[in-house]
Amino acid sequence: MAANKQYFGLWYSFVLVLILVVVVLVGGASGQLGVGSTNTNPNTSDERNEMVPAMFIFGDSLIDNGNNNNLPLSFAKANYFPYGIDFKGGPTGRFSNGYTIVDEIAELLGLPLIPAYSATSGDQALHGVNYASAAAGILDNTGRNFVGRIPFNQQIKNFENTLDQITDNLGAVDVAQSLASCIFFVGMGSNDYLNNYLMPNYPTRNQYNAQQFADLLAQEYTQQLTRLYNLGARKIVVGGLGLMGCIPSILAQSPTGSCSQEVNQLVMPFNANVKTMINSLNTNLPGAKFIYVDISHMFQELLANYRSYGFSVVNRGCCGIGRNRGQITCLPFQTPCPNRQEYVFWDAFHPTSAVNIIMGRMAFNGDQSSVYPMNIEQLANLKIQTN
Repeated sequence: MAANKQYFGLWYSFVLVLILVVVVLVGGASGQLGVGSTNTNPNTSDERNEMVPAMFIFGDSLIDNGNNNNLPLSFAKANYFPYGIDFKGGPTGRFSNGYTIVDEIAELLGLPLIPAYSATSGDQALHGVNYASAAAGILDNTGRNFVGRIPFNQQIKNFENTLDQITDNLGAVDVAQSLASCIFFVGMGSNDYLNNYLMPNYPTRNQYNAQQFADLLAQEYTQQLTRLYNLGARKIVVGGLGLMGCIPSILAQSPTGSCSQEVNQLVMPFNANVKTMINSLNTNLPGAKFIYVDISHMFQELLANYRSYGFSVVNRGCCGIGRNRGQITCLPFQTPCPNRQEYVFWDAFHPTSAVNIIMGRMAFNGDQSSVYPMNIEQLANLKIQTN
């Protein structure tokens, strides 16, 4: 691919910035599952109507909320200002100015914000745990340019550790019944492209064409999601990949500043495979209810009608350096744009909190053009029979 050197240059600049971050910044029970009187959400009141006992979250930097903060060798961290500038808790490790999509979904479900696994113990896990890790992928070797990260397979092992703790308190039968009502949110795959397939120091692109790589990911993904099912997950939300060819880091490489159709088309087979996978899992796993969040469709809708959603800037980050503010991500203590609510993108790779909130609401109560075969609200209200 002709853009190999550009991708490598972008990665090299990004790593330099993250090295600077590491050098400069300072760092950064008993009861029933889902029952607790303390509201840990700094952005909402104590009054909640919990639709589900808990939510467990797996993914990458789009929904990481601090699991990489204490990884000593990780270059993928966001626990510094201006990240979190609009979040009441300040910089937490979220790659956003405020909410992520799962923060909004948790709030809509009546849950407190879900804590990071790295900062969770005892009763703190009773409303769920976030295991997501920036630079993580479906494949274990994805994201190695950033050194420390927690791949999906390890995230599942971390969930097993949480499950052991909960089971010790509640007993296996009670845990199984509770887990069947919990929401499991999984959003993986973007790094398998951006920080694997498209990286010149990976052999992946020489080993697989686009369809073959999508098939490889789907095969591994199916096994991983089946593991979650075998551990008790029944209501599982799977997010697809967005229009990665339209993020500021890719736009910065275009002579015309337009979306890369090459990159957008590259990930299309993955999204198609995930939809097929979800239909298959729903058919073959008794009691399983998988739903697909069509992030690509959501972004198409936002970009096509951005003004009606209150946005005015769709082609550059609110925070970052270089062309489209996408060549280097947010520098420590950099002053971001003041009109953040008008930006679709926060930095080179991630949407703003405003976009995350809109997409969270679409996933929660949208129609089948956004979430299939039912939305999260319908999934939460669904009664699951357990043996």
